[in-house]
Amino acid sequence: MKGIQKTVQLEKEPLHYPNLKTVLMVEEVLQKEQLPIKREALKKKLATQVQHQTLNVILEYLENSGKIIDGHKGIVWVYNPSPELKRAIDKGLRV
Repeated sequence: MKGIQKTVQLEKEPLHYPNLKTVLMVEEVLQKEQLPIKREALKKKLATQVQHQTLNVILEYLENSGKIIDGHKGIVWVYNPSPELKRAIDKGLRV
């Protein structure tokens, strides 16, 4: 039984971790997109080929850091480091 659990855990571990260059390349493409983009379309727009599993690791990181939203219609860049926006949010009322 323990051998089966170890196998399942190993399958969840990514085969390839992205390097910084790849993460920055994905960020750049997503920032330029005006509309939500699907994973396959994103992979075609990247300068170099990225494995699907590696792309999923990058997208999970970007979503957890609040830079993208990955929904059923696609992926959209939402991060805005504007100081004016931060001040407006800080002054706003929470509903």
